[in-house]
Amino acid sequence: MAGFRFYDIGPVAIAMIPHPAVTLLLDLTERGVVCDSPRSPVAGSVVIGLRAGAFRIAGTGPGEVLQIRLSPVVAAAMLRDTEAIGGSVTPLSNLWGGSAALLTERLRSAPSWNERFTLAHAFLRRRVPENTAVAPEFVYAWDQTVRTGGRLRVETIATETGWTRQRLWSHFRTRLGVSPKLAAELVRFDRAAHLLSAGRSPADAAVEAGYADQSHLHRRTKAITAMTPTLVASAPWLAIDEIAWPAG
Repeated sequence: MAGFRFYDIGPVAIAMIPHPAVTLLLDLTERGVVCDSPRSPVAGSVVIGLRAGAFRIAGTGPGEVLQIRLSPVVAAAMLRDTEAIGGSVTPLSNLWGGSAALLTERLRSAPSWNERFTLAHAFLRRRVPENTAVAPEFVYAWDQTVRTGGRLRVETIATETGWTRQRLWSHFRTRLGVSPKLAAELVRFDRAAHLLSAGRSPADAAVEAGYADQSHLHRRTKAITAMTPTLVASAPWLAIDEIAWPAG
């Protein structure tokens, strides 16, 4: 979890870059935050799925946002909505109804960020059914995808889990709404995006993140975000990642 505050210095519009996680964006502002997704603007608290691409969040005055990143494995157990997990942007109320509004009000009135984190954590724990069972092969497949930076072949992961390639693909699509190949690409792109944000050249970022060359990185970046690597490098959301999500 991370808390963000923006001040009344005029309209706010911040580009968000795809991340290999399912993101809950809890709007704690009075005037409201709008997620300007590729499909249509969505106001208030939202679930940002794995196919969200790049989009902007906008506000017209001062406000606060609580952002929670969920491992797709955890999201599969907690949200139980494949369309939201693998989709773009979904209003949180579509998944949790009045509970989402109640949580937002409690978070808004909490006196500190630490108390907000505690409230959100307790709420999320209650959203996981007691009888939830996630296949260990699925957990292993996701962990290996992250550990290897998205470079491990799907066939290799399937062999290591003891599943067939077809079963692994089916499980990913059923639980996450995306293929293992797209999941691996999101992990690989996330690495490249953060290298670019840190000042590395597109050529260096491409090699270190596992792309064939700079042109390959450029094509895939355009496909995923509709932005060039140069624009991705300057995205402010990446620049604050090291503060909001420190290693460990």
